[in-house]
Amino acid sequence: MHELSIAVNIVEIAEEEARKHGAGSIHEVELEVGEFSGVVLEALEFALQEAVRETLLEKAEIHIRSIGAWAKCTECKSEFRPAEPLAPCPYCGDPFPKLIRGRELRVSSMKVT
Repeated sequence: MHELSIAVNIVEIAEEEARKHGAGSIHEVELEVGEFSGVVLEALEFALQEAVRETLLEKAEIHIRSIGAWAKCTECKSEFRPAEPLAPCPYCGDPFPKLIRGRELRVSSMKVT
């Protein structure tokens, strides 16, 4: 379950940023997780429950926003929602469209005091 190591990294990133800004507590954290990031959202939520214990995030609300995948064909320039990470372009059949959204895994915002 690599979600536990991801959860620990999220806590470390949030605490480091809070300390940089002189904050003593974190009230809210928003995460963005792409559809093709390889993260199982339910497992991440469970792992975060453990990872936040005795940290600045222990009482924080954590919101996870799922980001749907989106690709752009390098040949015909069409944009589409791929069914899987390596899906070909449904318009021209090009086998190598570029995934432009859907692999995100980031702390997008925090509320601190």
